[in-house]
Amino acid sequence: MNINDFINDRLKMLLESGIDSSVFEIKLLLAHILGIEPKNISPNMEITEHQAALLDDMLKERCNHRPIDKIIGKKGFYKYDFAVSDDVLSPRYDTEILVEKAIELLAPSQNANILELGVGSGCIILSVLADLPFVSGVGIDVSDAALAITDLNAENLKIEPERLNLLKASWFDEDIIEKLSDYAPFDMVVSNPPYIATSEIDKLDIEVKDFDPLIALDGGANGLKDYNRILQVSEKLLKPNGIIILEAGDGQQLRQIKQMAEGYKMQCLKILKDLNNIDRCIILKK
Repeated sequence: MNINDFINDRLKMLLESGIDSSVFEIKLLLAHILGIEPKNISPNMEITEHQAALLDDMLKERCNHRPIDKIIGKKGFYKYDFAVSDDVLSPRYDTEILVEKAIELLAPSQNANILELGVGSGCIILSVLADLPFVSGVGIDVSDAALAITDLNAENLKIEPERLNLLKASWFDEDIIEKLSDYAPFDMVVSNPPYIATSEIDKLDIEVKDFDPLIALDGGANGLKDYNRILQVSEKLLKPNGIIILEAGDGQQLRQIKQMAEGYKMQCLKILKDLNNIDRCIILKK
């Protein structure tokens, strides 16, 4: 079966299902089946009936609005590919600005120690560790499944086990400071906590609300329920002059987080914009 004809036919199917798709999206799925890079798919290639059937099964999932990364089980983020599942938030390109800034700020250090609160797939802390071999870190998450995904991604990126400790814990645990005290103090704390207001969850795109874990999305009544506790915990665990980088929903949330931070005598160094020129991350200094 000719690939070009197959793709054109299946593209119509996706469009009829309300998926604003592209040829590249189908090529991503096909490349996954063939075990090659999408750029290496040529219009004149032939696929077997079995391969076509596998692709059709994937396209049926896509017609139900299941995201591509959740279908193939991986997503590119920053410089690396990360395993993903329904148990973790799909890595977002907007979060890369947090990673880039963390790496920039840690680069002059030696033997830096970083804490991520809510690791999910591990895309943040593992990207930092992969780029900076002198950095070690700790990641916590309440989900066993998420910690397993992070562990798998650490193995795939060849992060030495002694450089990363993963703990099942929540920043709301009463004994969280005690749990982390053996690893503290930290040079940096990073987090992309839930920040969508509960009332806004149902308004999210179906690919987000139906396929990302609710616990990674729901930030309570105003989307800010996690931030005060994160600042409280960070203040106890950071070194003097330590850095916190937090992602949030928009500029209004970031201004409110800045006000919270002032209550802990933390200085706002900068607010970072994402690829869409929306205020996305705040950098704080203890």
